[in-house]
Amino acid sequence: MAVGLFRKDKNSVFYALPLALIGLIISIYHNLLYYDILPESIQPCTTGVSCTTAQLDWLGFISIPLLSLIAFITITASLLLYILLSRKN
Repeated sequence: MAVGLFRKDKNSVFYALPLALIGLIISIYHNLLYYDILPESIQPCTTGVSCTTAQLDWLGFISIPLLSLIAFITITASLLLYILLSRKN
């Protein structure tokens, strides 16, 4: 995306959007694991470092998976907003 901004390529948003959507899906899955919404039988983190261990806990609910989810929602929404606003012009 940074190269697209440097080269003023208006189509670079279409390269970044699929990556942001993939990141969003992975982030949703990680949050479902972290907050114990998915059953233990389908959790892949059984050996080694657990992906459900709380590494960061701000204010009792802000975690790294939640921050990732917020970031990917923001990136995806920004890209979609750019597409919608550029089509109106």
